[in-house]
Amino acid sequence: MKKLNLAVSLVTDGNDYQREQARDATQAAERLGANAQIIYAQDDAIQQSQQLLNLIQAPPGSRPDAIICHPVGTGLQQVAQAAVSAGVGWAIVNRTVDYLSSLRASAKVPTFCITVDQEEIGRIQARQMAALLPQGGMVLYIQGSSGNYSAEERTKGAQAAKPANVQLRMLRGRFSEESGYEAVKSWMRLSTARQTQIELVCAQNDNMALGARRALEEEGGRWATLQFTGCDATGEPGRDRIRKRILAASIALPLTAGLAIETFVRAYQTGTPPPEHTVLKPASFPSEKDLAALRPVAKG
Repeated sequence: MKKLNLAVSLVTDGNDYQREQARDATQAAERLGANAQIIYAQDDAIQQSQQLLNLIQAPPGSRPDAIICHPVGTGLQQVAQAAVSAGVGWAIVNRTVDYLSSLRASAKVPTFCITVDQEEIGRIQARQMAALLPQGGMVLYIQGSSGNYSAEERTKGAQAAKPANVQLRMLRGRFSEESGYEAVKSWMRLSTARQTQIELVCAQNDNMALGARRALEEEGGRWATLQFTGCDATGEPGRDRIRKRILAASIALPLTAGLAIETFVRAYQTGTPPPEHTVLKPASFPSEKDLAALRPVAKG
């Protein structure tokens, strides 16, 4: 079999998880004797769509054999249809789409989805809040980009699973450290912010949590003593932040890009269609049991 050429379209190179995805895909391709081209959309849905269409519409000898895509915005149904019509395999990672069944019915190339349970991430964050705030309180909750699938699913899970004695004050970021910093700085300029008794800061990824921490450390006083939780402690840098107590907790997300590479290679080698959907489970880091044991002593 010829060496497979695979394109991996990721959201941005501006956060740890996306960089880990790129590393995972590259290592899997090298291990399996394939080529992996990493493309970043830089959080721009229109740019991502155009990047992918440029690959699909290239001369036959220059097209990738398959595309692995973590969508910025929509599920890119028209792009997916263009891909399979051109004989290019299509995989969605880290979100679900409702068009895969119909796409697979007519596709002559592998098409599938590998995702992480995003709503469970929100539920884990809610349980982390409960462990760190046994007496309850107000949590500054920093979401990802508006309309982003992961952000909306994580928020849904957190709201459904949080204890009744925990309230969420929502801010909006864009999954980058700078956006977490700016979201908190903007909120602090409101007169009501100074009067709000925040007990914990929870961000939907580690980068936004780090930005929020930097912003509140600049404020000083009680703001500089808050605890922070995030998500994306997948690689060693993320786990090290927990060990050093830079963040109180995070969530280890399974990597999907390397598994997608493996799935394509196996499908092309064997001619066997891959499963339509594979859902991977995230895990609290540290474990929820260990986190409860580390909860701070209540202030008198």
